[in-house]
Amino acid sequence: MSPLRELFLLDPDVVYLNHGSFGACPRPVFERYQAWQRELEREPVRFITRRLTGLLAAARAALGEFVGAPADDVTFVQNATTGVNIAARALELRPGDEVLATDLEYDACDLTWEHVCERAGAHYVRAEVDRLFESRSERTRAVFISHVTSETALLLPVEEVVARARAEGLTTIVDGAHAVAQVDLDLTSLGADLYAGTCHKWLCAPKGSGFLYVRPEWQERAQAPIVSSGYCEPATFISRTERQGTRDSAAYLAVPDAIAFVREHDERGRCVALAREARRELCDLFGTEPLAPEEQILQMASVRLPHGDPTLSQRLFDEHRIEIPTMGPSDGLLRISIALYNDRNDVDRLLAVLPEVV
Repeated sequence: MSPLRELFLLDPDVVYLNHGSFGACPRPVFERYQAWQRELEREPVRFITRRLTGLLAAARAALGEFVGAPADDVTFVQNATTGVNIAARALELRPGDEVLATDLEYDACDLTWEHVCERAGAHYVRAEVDRLFESRSERTRAVFISHVTSETALLLPVEEVVARARAEGLTTIVDGAHAVAQVDLDLTSLGADLYAGTCHKWLCAPKGSGFLYVRPEWQERAQAPIVSSGYCEPATFISRTERQGTRDSAAYLAVPDAIAFVREHDERGRCVALAREARRELCDLFGTEPLAPEEQILQMASVRLPHGDPTLSQRLFDEHRIEIPTMGPSDGLLRISIALYNDRNDVDRLLAVLPEVV
């Protein structure tokens, strides 16, 4: 067992190979999160009305520095899907408009775009990533792409896609849920108009902590999920999205502690190497071909199963206490995550039981 496993609250009897779904928060970060909650409950009025604005500004500054963006261009949201929803509505689509996306996007975000486009009379167009711009038309308004995909766990050529889209006058929206703390981000240099990220996955912050980066020229159009006190004039992008009624902001305030934790325990190189090694061995075991070249694999890897099996994930957990998801159509992919707390023993335990389970 990895010595870092003791720093996490995970059940020691479970081989946890599913960090990509909801992350896992380390003890010191979780304790800081609970400390913020206790401070809130000790004197709610003082905390919310006199301290919270400054505390959130400091947390945003730390997050902005980590992702390479000015603090006032980044706002906290509950998760990346919330950020994508804000971005989709900021486009103010009209009948006949088209939003171009890859066919590898997260299902919740696909639903977001389908809903927003349907209500506007617009169209959501999906295409293979390497032929994306072949599906562009004169009606295309925006390009939507994941930085790292959810089901297939692939690092996509976001820099090239964003650069081409901007050169062609298209708005760019990136789903970076899996990129934060897997990829060294410089959002200012990347140039995407809107970038939604999640802190509770690979950054290991508490659940309910995400962010949306918005370039200054789009901030007036980026409206909060609800109209609340932050809309009082003189309203700003930050006031509209931060002051959303009474809510617990402790998860946001713990993000700087999560940043400090992953910087102190930076084992991405080891984790990426193990994920790539595990992918090779799983492909050999199943007799299936890799989904993409190895350089597109970071700390997650999806492999094709010999046949789809909707029961596989549950049986692995019930019979062997291994937490790992199946993904994609007919549950035909097995996705393994290698986080700070995983080591070679976890992979070996999975490989040992798969022949009898699959």
